[in-house]
Amino acid sequence: MNIGKLRCEYLKNPVGVDVVKPRLGWIVGSDVRGQGQSSCQILVASSSELLSQDKGDLWDSGKMETDQSSHVEYSGKNLKSRDVCFWKVKIWDKDGKESAWSETASWEMGLLKPADWKAKWIASGIKAAVDKSSPAPYLRKKFKLKKSVKKARLYVSALGLYEMEINGRRVGTDLFTPGWTDYNLRVQYQTYDVTPLIWEGDNAIGGILGDGWFCGFLVWENNRNTYGHPPRLFSQLEIEYSDGGRELIVSDDSWKSSTGPILESDIYNGEIYDARLEMKGWSCPEFDDSQWKSVEVHPATSATLNASPSPRVHKIQELKSSLQTEQTPGTFIFDFGQNLVGWTRLKVQGDKGTTVKLRFAEILNPDGTLYTTNLRSARCTDEYILKGEGVETYEPRFTFHGFRYAEITGFPGKPSAETLTAVVLHSDTPPTGSFSCSNPMLNQLQHNIQWGQKGNFLEVPTDCPQRNERLGWTGDAQAFVRTACFNMDVSAFFTKWLTDLADSQSPNGAFPMVAPDVLGKREGDGGAGWADAAIICPWTIYLCYGDKRILATHYKKMTSYLDYLSTVDLKKRHCFGDWLNINDNTPKELIGTAFHAYCVKIMANVADVLEKKGDAKRYCSLFGKIKKAFNHEFVTPSGRIVNGSQTSYVLAIHFDLLSEERTKVAGENLVQRIGECNNHLSTGFLGTPYLLFALLKTGHADLAYKLLLNDDFPSWGYPIKHGATTMWERWDGWRHDKGFQDPGMNSFNHYAYGAVGEWLYQTVAGIDIDISSAGYKNIIMRPLPGGGLTQAEASLESVRGKISSSWKIENGKFIWGIAVPAGSTATIHVPAKDSASVLEGGKPASNSSGVEFLKMENDRAVFKIVSGKYQFQGSV
Repeated sequence: MNIGKLRCEYLKNPVGVDVVKPRLGWIVGSDVRGQGQSSCQILVASSSELLSQDKGDLWDSGKMETDQSSHVEYSGKNLKSRDVCFWKVKIWDKDGKESAWSETASWEMGLLKPADWKAKWIASGIKAAVDKSSPAPYLRKKFKLKKSVKKARLYVSALGLYEMEINGRRVGTDLFTPGWTDYNLRVQYQTYDVTPLIWEGDNAIGGILGDGWFCGFLVWENNRNTYGHPPRLFSQLEIEYSDGGRELIVSDDSWKSSTGPILESDIYNGEIYDARLEMKGWSCPEFDDSQWKSVEVHPATSATLNASPSPRVHKIQELKSSLQTEQTPGTFIFDFGQNLVGWTRLKVQGDKGTTVKLRFAEILNPDGTLYTTNLRSARCTDEYILKGEGVETYEPRFTFHGFRYAEITGFPGKPSAETLTAVVLHSDTPPTGSFSCSNPMLNQLQHNIQWGQKGNFLEVPTDCPQRNERLGWTGDAQAFVRTACFNMDVSAFFTKWLTDLADSQSPNGAFPMVAPDVLGKREGDGGAGWADAAIICPWTIYLCYGDKRILATHYKKMTSYLDYLSTVDLKKRHCFGDWLNINDNTPKELIGTAFHAYCVKIMANVADVLEKKGDAKRYCSLFGKIKKAFNHEFVTPSGRIVNGSQTSYVLAIHFDLLSEERTKVAGENLVQRIGECNNHLSTGFLGTPYLLFALLKTGHADLAYKLLLNDDFPSWGYPIKHGATTMWERWDGWRHDKGFQDPGMNSFNHYAYGAVGEWLYQTVAGIDIDISSAGYKNIIMRPLPGGGLTQAEASLESVRGKISSSWKIENGKFIWGIAVPAGSTATIHVPAKDSASVLEGGKPASNSSGVEFLKMENDRAVFKIVSGKYQFQGSV
């Protein structure tokens, strides 16, 4: 057995943790079937030297009889600010055999008490315009260290965005720090090990500030300064000398300020950069800052200062242009072949003062020009003014764009493929899932879903990355969260965003339509299917990662929301409805009742997990009452649902709101309604995630596959047929017979309809969660071949290790390769006429090691298997 992927609070060796009892996790690997951890021992030490001697002066857990390998709560000495904790783990297998110690991992505590902070909030001494973007402030301080440095840490935050430098070198690689929160309530800070950047003698530290979400353009109608003005820096550099002495260099009135080459920087509008104004060595000690002005010191914010718990935004990959076209003389269009989120790196040589302009778009007009109407008022333009000193390279700092195409004008000469490079940015959520099959369209669909997630998981789960919006819409997030958990490790990402959502709850218990809430000012109700993200998302994170703490943390606010719903008149409650459906509206009261029931049902499960038996019983009873009311109000005696939209049937079926008999009738009625739509879907944001599951539940898998594989309008395949590389906001964002839809709301990178990815993993490939065994401790594996597919495979790097399912059909035989991680089990459903015909490893499955036959069910032989790799053969 081996131990790997040691994590603390989901992160690798995090620096700056403010969870006082952080949770530790690791993955156990073994090639032996049925092998797994039976016990473990964790050592946590204050130095790597002590740990290497097997001494855990902070915590020696002793041998703990547990198979738990994730979310193991630190239970040692009370941790203090700045504590550095080195740790390792060893395990005992199922036979009691002891492993070697794991590699050493670490975490470092942040600043846990307000008194730890000595820094002050400072802003530029140069007055900035309030109603428009102004030159970015540059702040700096020179200081001298008289002794050799042992260790240096920078604790830093901003109201706005920051980029720090020390002695001419950038601090870290993070982007858009400190991140987006409700700055009135919570501001994040980051911690950096800057020991290599500091030395005895003269030093200098500096920071550049951007408007960002704090005071830049945000939402609509040229709204600025949502949280305040001007941008401010909060910096605390802590130095430990070799002799044990300490010194602080903090942001205060001793700093100086100026402006530089960044004339404008705005998330929506882009950046204007004048290289002629660059200040070489501005963050170095020898730089002459005699003409710089004193900074302004601002009062302390009342917001809580928290360590950032989520992965930062990083440069993830780069793409070269596959095609450059001169649209008109001097206007060149670069096609990067992929709708993405980020910016471009410009490489240019020319005369001083030459201005190169870059504009961005997701799609082209029929005449080959950029289609920018859907950007609304977002300018999405970067400008670079040359300094005229040989080859110059430029990337912006405090903006991002959603684009496949970039237009360049003002370029001196004719650009080449090397002129522009697309730089892909998103929160650094590691890929965990893969899916492919024998159908190229479905493979492209998976590609589009993943790229939609990449582009919209930037600090918060946004609806779109290009127009003047880019908000954390709750409805989109709850619809997509399950698919998101397959594609990437979003555990820490959602941990942070669910705090944003909790911060946005109004006093009456309602949750908003976006988080951070920049629309309702903490008073609005996001409505059914949107506000319900506060219930659906924590539950999904628990199911996928086994994280009970996220349920416990938000339980009170979740119950408060359900208390609020009990007071609401659903006929009057705000609701967006089944957003962007195809002429098949569903009554909002029906949607509200259905989602109310669904959330109550989830809460019964949440209460049960948290061992709140009284609450679980109460919510089970309430679910029954809402179900009865739903049937009384919306279901006729013959089983038809009032209105009869596809989504009305889908919600009733998937949320278990009907009796078994009525569920069957509803399935037939859903099929009929789909037939009336020419065997195409008509669902919007709320019905689409559950559509195929509802058909599957009622025995209509063939129709589910037909809808999945359609490539004419409306369908998932239609955008792909016409060149889409991400998911579209609307089924009819562009049509071959009508052109573009309403430009007021027409994003070509919008992940909501990508929720179908869950069906690809769960149903096509067959990897699913056992609701009674969260975090994939027991896996349900039940692939459903159909739609003419001859092969499909998927894998998932779960919190317990890699799960894989790979099947193919050859001459009527169903050949299925499975991998179950150490310590997990799986309940598998093999297509077969009987159990005796099922083979594993070329012999009868029932005789195979680690395989136990359970029952026959729906033409499938059901087995329980232990961890390991398997090769089953059934029949179709």
